[in-house]
Amino acid sequence: MTGVVLLWVLGVLALAGGVLVFTLDSMARVTFALLGSLMCVGAVVTVLGLPYLGVVIVLMMVMEMVIMAVFMIAYMMNPAGLMPMSMLHNTRGALVISVAVFAALVAGIFVVPWPDRSPPRPRDTTVQVGVSLMGEQMLTMVTLGFVLLATMVGATALATRRGRYDRLGDDLDQRPAKDPAVGGVGR
Repeated sequence: MTGVVLLWVLGVLALAGGVLVFTLDSMARVTFALLGSLMCVGAVVTVLGLPYLGVVIVLMMVMEMVIMAVFMIAYMMNPAGLMPMSMLHNTRGALVISVAVFAALVAGIFVVPWPDRSPPRPRDTTVQVGVSLMGEQMLTMVTLGFVLLATMVGATALATRRGRYDRLGDDLDQRPAKDPAVGGVGR
């Protein structure tokens, strides 16, 4: 009974987070609303008996949203994504695509022949999901993780041509800053 109540609460919270994604007016708030919604989805998967998959979803979404927030703060003209802006674009086209995808998914429910559950249910589904996802490809996944991290760090280092030490000197006390172009507010 507790599990059912928890599923309903998490489902409602995930849905509320999803609604907030399309109703909030700043990208930073939308990022955290989406993070909250996806964390509830991970918790739902955990409550359904797949804790490994649930933890993977939560960790993956946290890292994804943090990376998105860092890039949003670092590279967007909108300071920290806090300026009001609409998250809705091409509403008619998006509505048509959404209805078509929803109809195709609902049709798939009735058209696809679902397998019968003849073999007995496995005792530990977490182990089976873990082996399926990571069993033979563990080295590949670990290597890809390091390569992706190195790529992100390298891309950020290459994109940032000048650092604060270039602008303000070795002791960060050079005033005014040594900028190639004058500008800014009062500088």
